[in-house]
Amino acid sequence: MTEETTMRAVRLTTAGGPEALELEKISTPRPRPGEALVKVHAAAITRDELEWPVDRVPAIPSYELSGVVAAVADDVRDVAVGDAVCALLPFDRDGAAADYVAAPANLLAPKPDVLDHIETSALPLPALSAWQALFDHGGLEAGQRVLILGAAGGVGHLAVQIARARGAYVVAAAPQRHADWVLSLGADDVTDAERWPVDRPEPVDLVFDTVGGDRLTRATTFLGRGGKMVTVAAPPPTGIAADYFVVEPNHDQLIELTRLANDGHLRPQIDSVFALEDARAAFQRSMAAGKRGKVVLRVADD
Repeated sequence: MTEETTMRAVRLTTAGGPEALELEKISTPRPRPGEALVKVHAAAITRDELEWPVDRVPAIPSYELSGVVAAVADDVRDVAVGDAVCALLPFDRDGAAADYVAAPANLLAPKPDVLDHIETSALPLPALSAWQALFDHGGLEAGQRVLILGAAGGVGHLAVQIARARGAYVVAAAPQRHADWVLSLGADDVTDAERWPVDRPEPVDLVFDTVGGDRLTRATTFLGRGGKMVTVAAPPPTGIAADYFVVEPNHDQLIELTRLANDGHLRPQIDSVFALEDARAAFQRSMAAGKRGKVVLRVADD
């Protein structure tokens, strides 16, 4: 067990936005049965996550972490002190914007060797969202065509890389200014999302939507016979047959994703990095337009 009895933690003190965040000194948690205490090196944040825990404030945000195991409960065998790990934490508990977090040990996956802690923390939520959309909900198979709406976004740019690595033909919908970058990620074709239906792809087997709104509605016309639509943006409008879901932590899938990263097929984009003390500014940046990639809190040096 770490000898540090107190730790820094960013906490949402009342329902609200970044202005409701405070950096506080609180007791370092002790791992309960089935848990590991992780020394957090980096924690990634999601645009709207301050809206999630309003019924249980004060609450620590950030559900994506990369760090090193500092202690384990007596019944934990899968990880050991000193292991470098990453995880997507359950959304009904405190997050990782703190020096330490007590995490379910069965959700911890080995940190990819080729990524540093900042990059690794940006992987779990968007990569698991993409994986579950493409394969669990979309049933995507090698050789099929997938249209990814919002391909330059946080989830979309990882979906491009994952789908390509699994042998799909990837059509990326993105603003023209991002076309070269999305192609460099592995997209086979880029369609200008602002020019539909003028710029229109051939029929696809799966539409994966990360943006919602009118683009999702218009994308129904791009489906081939028997095609599917999956969205993580919002429940689809009435009359649109799209499967909407919320990502779930998944240890086995995260291990597959870390393998893709180690094999050179998957690398998250980082928009900006902030110190833990600057959490308010970090969350303000996460809500701003024009980002490319994840906003990350640096909690400890690598």
